[in-house]
Amino acid sequence: MTKFYDEVIKVLKQDERFFSKDGVLLKNALYEAAMQMDGSLLKLLMANEVTRNHFFVMVDGIAVFDKVAFGWVISNREFFPDSYTRFKNRIGLTNSNGELISASNDVELVFPYKECVLEGGQTKEDQKRAEIFYNTSLAPDEIDRLFCPKAICSAKRYTASGFIKETKITEDDNLVIKGNNLLALSSIGKKYAGKVRMVYWDVPYNTGSDSFGYNDRFSRSSWLLFIKNRVEKALPMLTSHGGVFLIQCSFHQYSYLKVLLDEVIGNYVMTFNVLVRHPERTLTGDKEFNDVIEYVLVYAKSPGFKMPKREEEKTVDDYQWTVNELTKGTPVTFDGRKGRIFLPSEYELKKADPSDKNFKIVTVRGSIKEKNSSGRFYVKYLQPLENSYPAKTLFKMDGIGDDMYDYRYFYLPPEGNKNGAYLQGMPTSSNVTYKPYPNFLDFVQSYNIVNEEGNVEFRNGKKPEDLLAFLMSIFTVEGDWVLDAFGGSGTTAAVALKMNRHFIICEQMDYIETVTVKRIHGVLQGEENNLLPEYEYDGRGSFVYFELARSNQVFVDRIMESSESELPSILDDMIATGFISCKVNPADIDLSSEDFGALTSDEKKRFLMELLDLNQLYINYCDIEDEDYSVSEEDKTLSRSFYEED
Repeated sequence: MTKFYDEVIKVLKQDERFFSKDGVLLKNALYEAAMQMDGSLLKLLMANEVTRNHFFVMVDGIAVFDKVAFGWVISNREFFPDSYTRFKNRIGLTNSNGELISASNDVELVFPYKECVLEGGQTKEDQKRAEIFYNTSLAPDEIDRLFCPKAICSAKRYTASGFIKETKITEDDNLVIKGNNLLALSSIGKKYAGKVRMVYWDVPYNTGSDSFGYNDRFSRSSWLLFIKNRVEKALPMLTSHGGVFLIQCSFHQYSYLKVLLDEVIGNYVMTFNVLVRHPERTLTGDKEFNDVIEYVLVYAKSPGFKMPKREEEKTVDDYQWTVNELTKGTPVTFDGRKGRIFLPSEYELKKADPSDKNFKIVTVRGSIKEKNSSGRFYVKYLQPLENSYPAKTLFKMDGIGDDMYDYRYFYLPPEGNKNGAYLQGMPTSSNVTYKPYPNFLDFVQSYNIVNEEGNVEFRNGKKPEDLLAFLMSIFTVEGDWVLDAFGGSGTTAAVALKMNRHFIICEQMDYIETVTVKRIHGVLQGEENNLLPEYEYDGRGSFVYFELARSNQVFVDRIMESSESELPSILDDMIATGFISCKVNPADIDLSSEDFGALTSDEKKRFLMELLDLNQLYINYCDIEDEDYSVSEEDKTLSRSFYEED
C-alpha cells in the first residue's frame, strides 16, 4: 500500500465498527456509513490532515465531504489485490448518470484512465515502452511527488556570438527546457502563472505511424489523457486578458480532442482548417483518401474573449457609383426620421472612376440584416414596402451612416433580385476597415518548402514559419509570451524571436540540442535562410537552455554504456541506493536465471531500465540539499535563481 492508504487505514481503525474481530476491513459497512454521511466517520476524517485534504473541499469557508471520492477509494482493489480504473474501458459520451447517451446537456468525455495522470517518458525516438499511469484519486502521495518543481542543471545562455555557461535565469529570459514536458510545465507553472498570451502545441497526431519522435501509437484513451494532463498544467499560465490556447492536429483525433478541450478549457473560439497538401498530390497506394487538411483549434482563457479581426486599409477602389437626383422626390417619414422617395425615373445611378466622393453598393443580406444599422433600418421600414413601390425605388434617409454625407441612399430590389441595397460613402471614422478572418487557410506552398526551413532536418514534423507568424500576428503583440510544450524543430521559438515575442519551449527528445537548439541559435546568428524578412530581425535577443535534473540519470548512463558482465553490479547499486521501483521485489530478480540468460544484450539492458523507479526521473527542487542526489553547488544556485530564492 502507499503511504496514503496506510494513513487512511490508520484513521479508520479508530472506529471498531469498520473492522472484523480479526482485523479485516468491513468495506460494505464503511461504504454505507460514508453514503449516509455518518457523523462519527466524518469527524475522524476531518481530524486527520491527510484525509481532510483529500476527502473534503472548501465551499465558502465550509468543509464539504466528497463522498464520491471516498467511496471510490475504499472500493478500489488497492485495499485488496491489484488496482483498476473506475471509468469504463471504452470511449464515449456519458451523462451524469454514467449512461452513454448524448441527450443531456450535462456531458463529459469518458475514456479509460481519465482520472489518471499519464506521465510519458520517452527520450529515444525508437523507444516503445508502455507509458506510466498514476491515478489522481488513488495515489495522491505519488502525484504530489511527481508534480513537485524539479531542480535544473546544465544551463547555457545562447547569443549571436555563441554560448556560455549560465548560473542565473531572469524573468525575461527566453527558455528552452529539456525534460518531460508534463513535469516541465509543472515546474514552471507557478513562476509564469497568468503571464502567457498564447499557447501553441503541434501535438503528436496519434496516427499509428510513429512519424513523430513521440510514441505516435497511443491508444485513443492514452492519447486523450496525455493531452488532458498537459492542458491542465498549461492553462493556469495563460493570462485572462486575451490568453488563447491553440492545438494543431489531424483528422485522426480531431473530434475527440475538441470534446475533451470543450470540457477541460471551455470557451471555444473557432477552428482554422489549414490546407497543407495539394489535393492532386500523388499518394502511395495504401492511402484510402487524400488527407490534405489539418486543424488548429482555438480556445480562450476568458469567456469574454472576442476573436480579433484583420485590418485592411481603406481604398477608393469600391467607391465608383454616383447618384443624380432628377426631381426633389416625395417626402416620407419613418418613426420621426425624415427622407425622400425617388421613383426609378426620378434619379440616375451611374458608374464612375473610383473616388472618395462616390458611393459603394452594399447588398442587404445575411448578417447585414441584423448586425448593421443600415441593414436593420432597411429590414424594419423598407422591406415591407417592396410590393408597394416599383423595383429599385430610391429612398434618401437623413441622419444615417458614418460617411461624409448626412444621409443614406437605399433602393428596393432590382427586377429579378430578392435583396435590396444601400449606398455607402467612404467612412470618415477610420482609415482602416475590420474584417473577420476566414476559417480556411491555404498554406500548401509553405508546407511544400518547409523542409528547407531552419537548416535542420525534422522528418514529417515541421510547421512552416509563416503559419506560426500568421497565428502570432493575430493573437499576440510584441513582448508577449508564447508557450510551446512540444518544441520539435523549434519553429515556434524561431518565429517568436523574429517577431520580438518571448518564448518558452519544452522538448524531451534527445535531438533537442542537435535540432531544436541548433535552429534557434541559427536564428540569432542570421543563418536561417532569411525567412520572414518583413520583420527585419537583426539577431537581437538570447535564450537560456537548461535541463530538468534527472535523479536516475547515472544509472541510465551506466546501463547504456555497460557490458553484459557489468549488469549484475549495476543492479546491486540500484537496489542499494533506492532507485529501484517500489513495485519490484528484489528477491524475485535473478539475473543468473536461464530466462534472463536467453535475452539479448539490448533486452537485458532494457530490463534493468524498466526496474528503475520512474517516479524519480527527476530531482525535486525541495531535495537539492539531499546528499543522495549529489546536486552541485552550481546547479543549486541555478535552481534557486530560477525559483527566485536567495
